[in-house]
Amino acid sequence: MRVTRVLPFILALMPVCVQAQEPSTPKQQTSVVYVYRYKQFVGSALAPSVYCDEVQLARMENGRYFAVNVDSGMHTFRSNDKQSGIQLDVKPGQEYFIRLEIAAGFMKGHGRLILTAAEQGRYELQSNQLKPLDASKVSDSSRVSVNEAKFDRPAASSTPAPVASANAAPKPSTAPGSSEAVTAPVREVTLTDTPPDTNSQMSLGDAARMARQKKTNNNTAASPQ
Repeated sequence: MRVTRVLPFILALMPVCVQAQEPSTPKQQTSVVYVYRYKQFVGSALAPSVYCDEVQLARMENGRYFAVNVDSGMHTFRSNDKQSGIQLDVKPGQEYFIRLEIAAGFMKGHGRLILTAAEQGRYELQSNQLKPLDASKVSDSSRVSVNEAKFDRPAASSTPAPVASANAAPKPSTAPGSSEAVTAPVREVTLTDTPPDTNSQMSLGDAARMARQKKTNNNTAASPQ
C-alpha cells in the first residue's frame, strides 16, 4: 500500500533528475558584421536592401552603417544586385566589414557589396561623414543594431612635448661646409691708446674724439720745425 502511494512521486521527480544530469550545452558565441556605405552624391536617393542568407536585414541609406549579429559558420551577404555577393565563413567573436557601393544600371543603380579588411573598415566606419542607419530602415530588428560603433583606440602618449625656454642661449650657427661656429658680426670697433676711465661719465664718441685729438697733437709735436 505504501509503495503504491510513493510511486507517483517517484515518477514525477524522474524528469527533473534526468534534466539535472544532462550536461549544459555552451552558448554559441556570435560575431559582428558591419555594413556601411560612403556618403556620395551619386545615387544618394537610392536605398538598396541588404540580405543575409536571403533574409532582408535593412535598406541602406547614403552615408550610413549598421551592425548585424550572426552565428559562426558560413553565411552569404548580398544587395539587390544578385550577381554580386559575399560568402563569408564567420569565426566566433570576430568583426567583419562590408561596404555597399552603388553600381550604375540601365534603369536605376544597384547595390553591390565589397568585403574590406578590418583595418580599413574601422577607419572608414569612424569617419565623421558616416552615421548610424535610421531605425525605420531596419527590417530584421532581432539581429540588426543601429547603435554608434565604438572601437578600442591606442592611448595617446602622456609625455609632454618639449618646450623651448625663453632664457635659453641661442646656439651658434655654422657656415655651409665649415665645422667652426660663426658668431654674430661686430658692427664697430673703436681703438684708443688710453684705457677707459670707469669713473668718467664721458660718452664713447667723446672719448674717441679726444683720442684722435691727442694723437694729432703728438704727431705735431714730434714733427721737425
